[in-house]
Amino acid sequence: MSSGNDASTQAQKRAAAQGRAQGLDVGWTVFSYLLAGMAAYGAIGWLIGRAVHVSLLFPIGMLVGLAISLGYIIYRYGRQGAVTRPSSRGNAKGDDR
Repeated sequence: MSSGNDASTQAQKRAAAQGRAQGLDVGWTVFSYLLAGMAAYGAIGWLIGRAVHVSLLFPIGMLVGLAISLGYIIYRYGRQGAVTRPSSRGNAKGDDR
């Protein structure tokens, strides 16, 4: 009996470790989106600011890039819980609305 119990606890530990790894993966992806947005739009702002001699466009570009990145992150990951959350009104067999 203990071997069945050991197998189930090992399976639970593997599932928990996989969940943590997946969470880390999402966290690093979100972090990289934030940095890439700031870097890309900051560089665009710097280039335009250098061309028109307005140095304020660099920080404005970084803030715009951050805002666009946040919007994309919310769009991509914000509704993820709603998709995987089970319905509160049990679905009948064959009802996949």
